[in-house]
Amino acid sequence: VSARRTRFFRVPARMSKIQTAHLLNCIGTVLEGAESKKREFLETIELQIGLKNYDPQKDKRFAGNIKLPHIPRPKMRVCVLGDAFHCEKAASLGIDFKNADGLKNFNKNKKLIKKFAKKYHQFLASETLIKQIPRLLGPGLNKAGKFPTLVQQQEDLSTKVDEIKATIKFQLKKVLCLNVAVGHCGMEGQQVCENIKLAINFLVSLLKKNWQNVKVLYIKSTMGKPVRIY
Repeated sequence: VSARRTRFFRVPARMSKIQTAHLLNCIGTVLEGAESKKREFLETIELQIGLKNYDPQKDKRFAGNIKLPHIPRPKMRVCVLGDAFHCEKAASLGIDFKNADGLKNFNKNKKLIKKFAKKYHQFLASETLIKQIPRLLGPGLNKAGKFPTLVQQQEDLSTKVDEIKATIKFQLKKVLCLNVAVGHCGMEGQQVCENIKLAINFLVSLLKKNWQNVKVLYIKSTMGKPVRIY
């Protein structure tokens, strides 16, 4: 079983279609809106994408992961499926974990596995365990689009978890609309701007005709109004 790979993408100094000043102004509008109506939780800032000149039935559906410079969802729930070494590390860091026995206890019960997959946004797995996951859990995590990312023993677990939290995924399915988390309302406008630039440029690199396939781009906070940036 191959582990999910994250692409690292160099951002051009300036996006060809969106001026930095305009983007910062739009981000300011989103942050001010969130500040004026303070919620009891940290609002996420989403990038909403509308595509054009694309036929999901005929054209190749793209998928790609990109690591952003600033973590957009610090409260993302991650679970480690680990060997003894990684379970001990996870426990010391306060990260949820399950060992092989914990996975065996699901007894391939589809409902329990589905509930387990729903509880977390992402999973990490030790090398010894990642190969056993299809046998222990069946296709449940794969179906949920949450097959674990491999973590090696020589890698720092805390850094790996942060890397997972900073990684976003673009995947075209049956509709021409996409949305991804690119920040949160506790971030500086410049940090959100850097994340959005990287996300948009990476998305454009995945598209068949690049910017010609982009119809509209909006940003919005969880409870706020959409602000059009393109």
